[in-house]
Amino acid sequence: MHAASPDWMSPEVTPTPSASALWLRAISMTSAAMLMASCHEGVLDPHGPVGKAERVILFDSTAIMLAVVIPVIVLTLVFAWWFRARNKRASYRPDWEYSGRIEMIIWSIPALIILFLGGIAWTGSHDLDPPLPLEASTAPLDIEVISLDWRWLFIYPQEGIASLNRLVVPAGVPLRFRLTSTTVMNSFFVPQLGSQIYTMPNMVTRLNLEADQPGTYEGLSAQFSGDGFSDMRFDLVSTEAEAFKDWVNTTKTQGGVLDARTFEELTRPAKADGVQTFARVSEGLFDRISSGHMAAVSPQRGQ
Repeated sequence: MHAASPDWMSPEVTPTPSASALWLRAISMTSAAMLMASCHEGVLDPHGPVGKAERVILFDSTAIMLAVVIPVIVLTLVFAWWFRARNKRASYRPDWEYSGRIEMIIWSIPALIILFLGGIAWTGSHDLDPPLPLEASTAPLDIEVISLDWRWLFIYPQEGIASLNRLVVPAGVPLRFRLTSTTVMNSFFVPQLGSQIYTMPNMVTRLNLEADQPGTYEGLSAQFSGDGFSDMRFDLVSTEAEAFKDWVNTTKTQGGVLDARTFEELTRPAKADGVQTFARVSEGLFDRISSGHMAAVSPQRGQ
């Protein structure tokens, strides 16, 4: 007869999680990571009046839809539990086919949802119309945006300077954009400021945004436009008013002229290659580009 082994000598058995538990854990971790990412640098962490107003619309729309989604999920579980095979109190009525009250409830709920969501979309689309100027006590800063293949060019017409792949603005000042494209349609988007808008060749679109506090916000292209689309990003740097003036003065002393010849070089398809500034911009350059009087260089002609 063998003596029983003491507890400390018994091998420890680690339970193996099931496949469903592993999938549930993976989905939970992925969802949490996506939510944290969107809250940190996305539309759920706005830094401007437009972005904050859009977040309110997003939350209101989500709450309206959850008013249906949550009861449906709960009632589905309740019905499955009540009409289980072992529940003798649940009555099966195969001949039942119609109830006016239930029909009214079933159709009134989606009608109210459509009414509420439509009202939010109607008011939001008018209050946040991209060309609509923002209410502010300070004069807006005019910025002209040109989407290239595959870079962003920003012209400051009042200051007479330009910047490539970097947009510097003063905090708390409304930004009045005019946007166009050299070749294909693109989409200008700074998620934390809100309201993406398309840029199209031979056409000018307008957008009004504002960064309410200093910081660096990622801008990107939200429209597929070719091989370099994924790298078509820029930094919107919001600074204090004095820091913005210093940047403008420094840019004017660094040299470089953005004229027709320089712009022709920029229109050659190329991936993002860092930041570049221009101390002087030819007068009326943006208008000539947006009206089609300065065509982009095709890959064949540029070779």
